[in-house]
Formats: sequence, structure tokens, C-alpha cells
Amino acid sequence: AAAAKAPVKKNPKVANVSVQLEMKALWDEFNQLGTEMIVTKAGRRMFPTFQVKIFGMDPMADYMLLMDFVPVDDKRYRYAFHSSSWLVAGKADPATPGRVHYHPDSPAKGAQWMKQIVSFDKLKLTNNLLDDNGHIILNSMHRYQPRFHVVYVDPRKDSEKYAEENFKTFVFEETRFTAVTAYQNHRITQLKIASNPFAKGFRDCDPEDWPRNHRPGALPLMSAFARSRNPVSSPAHQNGTEKDAAESRRDFEREAGGTGLHQAEAAHQQLMSRVLSPALPG
Repeated sequence: AAAAKAPVKKNPKVANVSVQLEMKALWDEFNQLGTEMIVTKAGRRMFPTFQVKIFGMDPMADYMLLMDFVPVDDKRYRYAFHSSSWLVAGKADPATPGRVHYHPDSPAKGAQWMKQIVSFDKLKLTNNLLDDNGHIILNSMHRYQPRFHVVYVDPRKDSEKYAEENFKTFVFEETRFTAVTAYQNHRITQLKIASNPFAKGFRDCDPEDWPRNHRPGALPLMSAFARSRNPVSSPAHQNGTEKDAAESRRDFEREAGGTGLHQAEAAHQQLMSRVLSPALPG
């Protein structure tokens, strides 16, 4: 048998880097239910957003930050509503093109990365195999593990020789998820409503205080509730999100306005998925 490859000794510029996942308690809560992330042809942002705090960088060195997504296994899944559980539905579909998402502030000095929380709020997930917008391409009903990479920008001319030494990868298992085109588990829908600041229009109070038949799992009532409220009734946000909020409102009204209740029920999950996505700058 071939000798096991010796682990690469990392460059001191990355060897001491450590990373803390932000909103870990929320990620844990989703993970316990089985996190789902919406993928669409146009691309959809993640909620919770992947955010980290970074320590141990050289303040004066340049770093690039990036993410990729790897399959958890070689299986395709389906959701069994009668048992509220995910079941293996067969072998995985052919692998999607492997892509990485560079944080738009890359490259930047270690001092800049460490002074504040780093948020990947521009990252979008798509199921469009022909996507030309640079979004992360995933197969729906497959499970994925996000990975976070810190790359030291080596100024040496022959830096390619040291590529394996110059990066460090971090994996937080609580961030793994199933890619879906519409939320399958109503508890995930409920938690997204409760915790996503851009879903304020769907809640007057804590979801646990709602009567059971008014919770998101009760589709007919929830559909009527969704149609009767402004999904972006929170105050206008800065940094261009007023435009996103207006677009979300138009999308919502196009789908919900003037439809019969039975049509609203049929479109419930698709509608909820759109309304619950974070309305951040494009």
C-alpha cells in the first residue's frame, strides 16, 4: 500500500488562524431540525447567513477568504411528510460544477478581516447548471457541507509551489444543509419566520405563542395570513435594501394578489421561500 501522504506543514501566516462561527446557537437550532436552504434558477441567499469572526492573522499580511460547498454523501433525498423525516431516495445526481465564492473584499489585510465580523451575505445558491453569474451551483434534494478557506497571498514569485502551505480550511458541521426548491419541513419554515429579520411581516408575536392552527404548518390558514399581510413591513433598511424590499413586495403581490385561496395553498411553499429570503443588497 502506498505510504500515507504526510500532512503539509502550514505557513505561519495561516497556521495560527482560528475562526469562530457567528450565530452558532441559531445554526444549532436549524441543524437539529435538519437545515434546508432554498436554491433557485436566479440564485438565492442563505439564511442563516454564513458569518465568522477571525483571529490570529498577521495584521499586515494580505489574505483572501472564500467558500465552497461539498456533498455530504453520494445520495439524493426526499422528505416524508407523514414521518417528518428525510429518506434516501437513490444515488446522487451527477455532480454540479465545483465553484468557489470569494468574499468581495478579498484580498485585504489581516487587520481589516479581524476588526469586524466577516459576512458572506452576497453568496447565492442556484440549481441552474448553466448559471453564468458565478453563483454556487447545487443539486436540489442533496445535502451539502459549506467550507470556509483562509488563503495567505504569498508575495513570492514562485508562490504556486507553496500553495498547499498557504491556506487553511474550516468546517462547521452545524452549517450543513439540504438544498431544496421549497421548504419541506414546516418547522424550518416556522424557524425562518421567527429568526429572519426580513420576515417580520409574517409574525406579530413569537411563533411559539401562535395558536396551533395558525402556525406556518397549517397551510390554508397560513396562506390566507400571508396574503393579508405586507411581507416586508419592517422599516426601510439602509445600504440599498429599500430597493430589495420593494422588489420582494412586488414579487409577493404578483404571486399572492387576486388569487383564490386554493391557489394560494398550492403556491404556499414557493411563496414562503421567496418572502423569507434575506432582502440584502444585490
